[in-house]
Amino acid sequence: MMMGPGADTSANTRRTYIFFAVVAVHVLAIWGLAIGLTDVIKEKLLGNLQTVEIAAPKQEEDKPPPPPPKMEAPPPFVPPPDISIELAPTETNNAIQVVTQTRPVQPPPVVARKVVRTNPGYDKRGRYSLPEYPPSELRAGHEGTVYLDLYVQVDGRIGEVRVKTSSGFPRLDEAAISHVKRTYRLTPAMEDGKPVADWVTLPVVFKITNK
Repeated sequence: MMMGPGADTSANTRRTYIFFAVVAVHVLAIWGLAIGLTDVIKEKLLGNLQTVEIAAPKQEEDKPPPPPPKMEAPPPFVPPPDISIELAPTETNNAIQVVTQTRPVQPPPVVARKVVRTNPGYDKRGRYSLPEYPPSELRAGHEGTVYLDLYVQVDGRIGEVRVKTSSGFPRLDEAAISHVKRTYRLTPAMEDGKPVADWVTLPVVFKITNK
């Protein structure tokens, strides 16, 4: 049996209505389920919550500062009385008075001890010859006396020789110094019986005898 084109159009329209009706039913079911779950969640979460009012802290009223402590006036100044204290004499004061009253004892005068001292001199065992006349001075006819300062040691040997007064001719002075220092030996100076080193002045004469 063959159907015409009008029959197909009517069948399609009916199917479309049925489809939209099924979709609407599903949408309504989902929406209702969502509303129910929302209420349940609100009851479970917010049912146990309680509203608590927090009171604002009270502001302390400004209290006036405490009054300053009372200061007592100091008592008037009273000067201490003048007290004179007399110290009793002690043994130390008495001892000082006794020493002051006694006249100081003067030490006995010191008597200077006389020191016995002798100067260096000629040794009897020595040989005191005249120095050799320098030939040039002898030919020139130079004569004179030279005074020498001799430092005589404790053993009588001549330590140092210095010209005190020149003869006027340097070669005569040098000859006298060399001869005396090489050959002379004197007795040392003595002080309280002990030999001591000391200076002595010795003249050396240069004189031409065979003219």
